[in-house]
Amino acid sequence: MKVMASGKPLVSIIIPVKNGMPFVADLYKMIKRQEVDFDFEIIVIDSGSTDESLSVFPGDDERFRLIQIPSSSFGHGRTRNLGVESARGELCAFLTHDAVPADSLWLRELVRPLREDDSIAASFGRHIAHQGASPFTTWELEAHFNGLRQWPVVWISDAREYSRNQGLRQIFHFYSDNSSCLRKSVWESYPYPDVSYAEDQLWAKMIIEAGYKKAFSWDSVVRHSHEYSFWGRLSRSYDESKALYALFGYKMCSSGKDLIRQIFRTTARDMKSAVENGWVFSNIRAVLKQPFDNIARQFGYYLGTANLSIVSRNEATFSRDKRLMER
Repeated sequence: MKVMASGKPLVSIIIPVKNGMPFVADLYKMIKRQEVDFDFEIIVIDSGSTDESLSVFPGDDERFRLIQIPSSSFGHGRTRNLGVESARGELCAFLTHDAVPADSLWLRELVRPLREDDSIAASFGRHIAHQGASPFTTWELEAHFNGLRQWPVVWISDAREYSRNQGLRQIFHFYSDNSSCLRKSVWESYPYPDVSYAEDQLWAKMIIEAGYKKAFSWDSVVRHSHEYSFWGRLSRSYDESKALYALFGYKMCSSGKDLIRQIFRTTARDMKSAVENGWVFSNIRAVLKQPFDNIARQFGYYLGTANLSIVSRNEATFSRDKRLMER
């Protein structure tokens, strides 16, 4: 690993943290293992951790810098803007506290597209599941990023097709701050929007429509996945559905009929995969849980755009993001 000299770093790694244990300890270890030919710094922004996250911060490493903010001042876009404002690097990479680089090449491969092509404004990397994750979680991540692999660099070359094709727009807008990198010079004209969810995808929409390119780096890999309870899945899906509809006009589940159809479709697909891959023998617990996970996911998608009064009156109950920010 290259040790940072006294000069200006090329890359600033920005990590918002709140109660990040145990992943954040592994994250710091993997950042120290990165093999690069440039200098980098790490800016950790802690918003009121009450676990051991602050105790594992590597304060003896001069490349690490800690910024502490009140929990009440955190915002997905707002806090990342604070990180970029504080950054000395011309490239700003982002990790979430539970996204752990899978190897020592994560950073090198993440910034490679921006170093090779000045017209690329941002890049994002691939996610794989944490060890011990459900086989369905592992498969879902593999399928998602395999689908994106055919789009290593995107930009609007046909405005008409971009305007009429929602599927294409979703590919162009997908961008994940679990592992991403942007040019600070572009950010100065297009800072992150201060929204409660999907700040990364909304920012990608802004820069794509401004004429910039966005890259996907297959070889830059982090371990990042979640195993949700029934209510956790419903809440997470509710937040996603509501945000994507409000910001992009996408309806994840358009009607009650679509809700039922999607539950049966996804469950049939998953049970077929469980049989074909032998998960009914190797992980029967995950197989039995999966239909309930599909029910929770689709109900969350439906409630996010259904405009039901019971939901609007009790949004703090349905929204996982609101509950996390209030802690």
